[in-house]
Amino acid sequence: MTLHRVVRGAGPDVLLLHAGIADSRMWEPLADRLVAAGYRTVAPDLPGFGRTPLEPGVVSNTADLLAVLDELGIERAAVVGASFGGRVALELSLRAPQRVRALALLACWLDAFEWSDALEVFDAEETAALERDDVEDAVRANVRMWLTRRGRAVDPAVVELVTAMQRDAFAAQIGVDAEFEPNNPPLAERLGEIAAPALVAVGADDVADFHLLARKLAAELPNAEPVVTIPGAAHLPALERPDDVAAALVPFLARHAPA
Repeated sequence: MTLHRVVRGAGPDVLLLHAGIADSRMWEPLADRLVAAGYRTVAPDLPGFGRTPLEPGVVSNTADLLAVLDELGIERAAVVGASFGGRVALELSLRAPQRVRALALLACWLDAFEWSDALEVFDAEETAALERDDVEDAVRANVRMWLTRRGRAVDPAVVELVTAMQRDAFAAQIGVDAEFEPNNPPLAERLGEIAAPALVAVGADDVADFHLLARKLAAELPNAEPVVTIPGAAHLPALERPDDVAAALVPFLARHAPA
């Protein structure tokens, strides 16, 4: 699978892995700031997102990403993963640790975790909408859960973009018989094997589950720094508060992948 990717800037490489409600477009505000700080950013669309189609069969995100790194001549990169992209970043760190210079995890998803009732209710709502072929209702459920929950005031342009990205993801994925390459044992049981320096961040307004996951990651990744909480952000802090994320990320990169 050839992944569509957006490459910007010049300098040490930073691989940006998007959330499951998004695609590479979510990184534009943060990429601007990283390029200004002297980095080259590589933002792919993972299979079934943005401009990368989903093909039937087993999806290996790590194999696809290693192919991208090889095509671009990148030996090592700092890897930034948001939510689902955090899961992929962890998988890459385990499969090819020599390719990961540093790891930044924003509202990172993790397997083998007991999700809260709120997440179970959301999952049931999304599933029911898709089963009755109401994609727009499923899109609205995602936007409410991850962005505008509890009446949060969010930039309308951000809401519009997330709505479009989630709609495009459903369009690419529905009806395709595909599954992710399994993790056995689960990632949650292998965090101690990941030696890369790690920055763990979560939006202050995100679902409680992701605050718990952030604390777990910071405690169990051997070289993780204390959790950074991004004020005024929910599940996509890099999109909602790019200045605050850059304020934490750029010094971290300067320590471990200096421009």
